[in-house]
Amino acid sequence: MTKRGFTLIELLVVIAIIGILASVVLASLNSARDKGEDAATKSNLNNIRAQAEIVYDDDSRSYAAVCSDTNVARAITEAGAACADTDAAWAAEAPLNADADGDGNVDYYCVDSTGNSTEVEGATTSAGTDDSDLVCG
Repeated sequence: MTKRGFTLIELLVVIAIIGILASVVLASLNSARDKGEDAATKSNLNNIRAQAEIVYDDDSRSYAAVCSDTNVARAITEAGAACADTDAAWAAEAPLNADADGDGNVDYYCVDSTGNSTEVEGATTSAGTDDSDLVCG
């Protein structure tokens, strides 16, 4: 009598291997999704910088209305960002999904009126009135 096909144990081993491979692939896809969302957040915040300069020129050389500008407010909402402004400075930051440095703390992407655009550890933008509060880093 010849043996044909696979035994139950062989089939279970193959199913287990497929399950392990699938979990590795899904974990990689989640990481890629987080990085993609972070790229969209960074793009929105970088677009704010250009709009802020338009507001500055239109508003008698003042940054005081940057965060309330319609286009800036929409970009801030889309990015889930926080924004603060004074007459002389502005800054906006949003939390990132991917933990780039792997320390388990929330990283933020921040842009400001001095031209900085950087990832920072923890929130840095405050709604204070001191212009030095409105600098990334």
